[in-house]
Amino acid sequence: MSKLQIEQIPVLRDNYVYLLHDSTSGATAVVDPAVAEAVEERLALKGWTLTHILNTHHHDDHTGGNLALKQRHHAQVVGARNDSQRIPGIDIQVTDGDSFLLGTCAAMVMAVPGHTRGHIAYWFPESQALFCGDTLFAMGCGRLFEGTAEQMWASLQTLRGLPDDTMVYCAHEYTLSNAHFARMVERDNKDLLTRIDDIEKRRNRNMPTVPSPLSLERATNPFLRADIESVKKGVGLPGADPARVFAEIRRRKDAF
Repeated sequence: MSKLQIEQIPVLRDNYVYLLHDSTSGATAVVDPAVAEAVEERLALKGWTLTHILNTHHHDDHTGGNLALKQRHHAQVVGARNDSQRIPGIDIQVTDGDSFLLGTCAAMVMAVPGHTRGHIAYWFPESQALFCGDTLFAMGCGRLFEGTAEQMWASLQTLRGLPDDTMVYCAHEYTLSNAHFARMVERDNKDLLTRIDDIEKRRNRNMPTVPSPLSLERATNPFLRADIESVKKGVGLPGADPARVFAEIRRRKDAF
């Protein structure tokens, strides 16, 4: 298997769209195209031909460019089978545990409900790349629009179990706000304080903070650490069940 070439495209106010290119076969996918125009510009710049559109969930800021890109490039739209009615132009329906092949690059499809009921993620193990939409953010996670805290905590545990060298390609630049919130939850986490300093420097230079290594998320992201005693104490729930702790962290972030 070959490794993907990955192009990050900032769009709208804080979205990230990704182009994935397999140089062996020429296959190229776009992940969560919020808009078509910026994708077209980057494809032209790279000289790539779009073959697939990968959606993690149905929200318009992840699917808004689907139909225009499909019409122009005759690309196939890939999305969750159990949410197919809400994925514009869907052609290939996938479910948890499926393997999707982009040229010679294989992705595992993972069901990660919580933000939406049909949310999925795409993990390319050979490229150490996870495209997780709005389930896991750098130092954060998505709001619970359609799922429960128990579902989201289970989904985050699934992603947390991937290898240390996995790079997390999330869909939004929310990291600075997430970092300031994380500091309120776990004030004595030295890894967290070091990371916050780096994030502030990056954002002051208008540099992206995404992608991030999963090993760093495990060490600093409070939403992945609801079963850690220091986090439990930080939200006033020492010894509590992790799903309950996660729910409290999410509640506090919603009001932050």
